[in-house]
Amino acid sequence: MAEAQLLAPVADTNRLPLPAMGGRFAPVQQFVRQPAVQRALPAIATTTAIGLAALAYFMTQSAPQAQLFAGLDDSDKAAVADALQSQGIGHTIDPTTGALTVDADKLYQARIALAGQGLPKAQPSGDSLIASLPMGSSRAIEGETLRSAREADLSRTIETIDAVKTARVHIAAAEPSLFVRDDKPATASVMLTLQNGRNLSDAQVQGIRFLVASSVPGMNADEVQVIDQRGALLSDGASSGDMKSFQLQMQMEDRFRRALETLLGPMLGSGNYSVEVHADVDMSESQATRESFPENDRALRTEQVSRVVSGQSTPPAVGIPGALSNQPPQATTVTNNAPAPTPAGAPTTDTQSNENSARAYEVGREISVTHQPQGRLKRLSIAVALNQGQKALTQADLAKIEGLVKGAVGYDQTRGDVVAISQRPFAKVDDVPPAFYDQPWFMPLAKQIGAVLAALLAFLFIGRPMIKSAKQRAAARAERDAEIEQSLLTATENRAALDAPRGGSAITLEMIEAAPSYEARANLVRAFVRQDSARAALVVRQLMQEGAHG
Repeated sequence: MAEAQLLAPVADTNRLPLPAMGGRFAPVQQFVRQPAVQRALPAIATTTAIGLAALAYFMTQSAPQAQLFAGLDDSDKAAVADALQSQGIGHTIDPTTGALTVDADKLYQARIALAGQGLPKAQPSGDSLIASLPMGSSRAIEGETLRSAREADLSRTIETIDAVKTARVHIAAAEPSLFVRDDKPATASVMLTLQNGRNLSDAQVQGIRFLVASSVPGMNADEVQVIDQRGALLSDGASSGDMKSFQLQMQMEDRFRRALETLLGPMLGSGNYSVEVHADVDMSESQATRESFPENDRALRTEQVSRVVSGQSTPPAVGIPGALSNQPPQATTVTNNAPAPTPAGAPTTDTQSNENSARAYEVGREISVTHQPQGRLKRLSIAVALNQGQKALTQADLAKIEGLVKGAVGYDQTRGDVVAISQRPFAKVDDVPPAFYDQPWFMPLAKQIGAVLAALLAFLFIGRPMIKSAKQRAAARAERDAEIEQSLLTATENRAALDAPRGGSAITLEMIEAAPSYEARANLVRAFVRQDSARAALVVRQLMQEGAHG
């Protein structure tokens, strides 16, 4: 019984003439047992491990995401999410920004699928509002629809700014009046939702105000107010007079400072002087109109003269004699221009002349308009500190420098400008360089070095022991194969010798189990049967009995 148990592996081999892994994997096992493959097995294992690690890393990493639509309402997001789920398209919602994202390679597929369902239901454009206006609408409804269309178009236009996520525009315009004094200017308010971490500059806010004001007739940019999603009034800083005055003052001072640095830099050298400029700017604006008439400035434009001459003769004495008819004639008026004497016997004549003259003069007129704009420089104060070296500058040198400074800034004594120049030894300031770990290049370099060290440690403590163990196993396997091969060569010199074994070279079970290939094992089994047929028959009988009982 013990002998049968001892020969059980050989009996199994006789029953299934295949390696232990089965006939399906026999070529693989035979390929792996080759010496060349055994020598390359550590490198193959290391490469396979790296490939599996890389594959696992890429499989665990999520696919690149792309935002599906920007500025969606929560109701639109819910409808879009349901539609994507019904279409079998995966999506995620950013917990920080609430943005709805899908895989980058499925972006356009998702948009086409949503467009087929009429999603998202975004705010209508101005053209769609006007097109949907029903016929027969009242004037009030038409006016409100046109206003809503204008607001929608302005909102879409403002949203094209990269820092603006969404925009809402509200326009308030009074009904036109026939009386000028009753007209009220239109006003507008703009609500902006900015992108995360983005802000608008004063110039951009002012641009939005002018954009809205230019789109509404009769609206001034000062009547447009802009706020953000936090409720901060953005248009306050853009329209504040104090802020404009301060910015203008800073620009003037910077211009004068740059001019002085350009002038004094080549003469004194960098670090040997210090310049401070203060500009007093008048932000008031005035306009005056004066009309005058010069006394001696006139010219004759038109003249019209009319002369009337009338004459009357002394009538003869007629009528009924009486008191009234016999009155003597009135006394005549003697003038220098006496008429010619009347001949004797001729009737006398009384002559009168009247002359009228009308002259029109053009009087001189002078109209003078004086406009004083904002930003007039009232006073300029300049202070220059010079570094006194081993040899101090003389008064003549200081006077020359002062003249150059006055010429560079446009010094005006009537304006009250002040220029002060002084020389003093400058205190030495030791410039302490920042530590190396505060340098901008330190952190990226530390990260790269840390990654390299982590890779080396992983190779030394994980990869190298695995490679060493694989090499040891390969060496032991190669040594055992060499011993088996030597034993086989000693037991059998050729194929014929296996069929007819020699008496001096007995085949053992260890030789059969350690055979390098299926063919060699089969030959050894056949030789073992020929060598001891009785023992082989006993083994076969024992196997048949075990099969019958099973």
